[in-house]
Amino acid sequence: MTWKKVRLARNPCAYILASRARGTLYIGLTADLVRRVWQHRRAQGSGFTHRYRVHELVWYEAHETIESAISRETSLKAWRRLWKIRLIDATNPQWRDLYPDIL
Repeated sequence: MTWKKVRLARNPCAYILASRARGTLYIGLTADLVRRVWQHRRAQGSGFTHRYRVHELVWYEAHETIESAISRETSLKAWRRLWKIRLIDATNPQWRDLYPDIL
């Protein structure tokens, strides 16, 4: 496991899952991104992600503190849908599932 992957496993992250490109979005917060996305994929995450099949990690942002991650998650949830789509497009234009990258 590389240093980056160890860091993601222990640092707070805000993240966005999608059902497909420009599909249903879910915004979350976790201290262990790998484990949390794994839980969503196995229907152990939120009922929303299970019900709407929102399992692809399309964006994430690591934070130094839980407080900054909470602040980012809260602000993202208040954003308009178009702004969220633009955020994802800016860093992941193909809306590729990033989960394999963090394993």
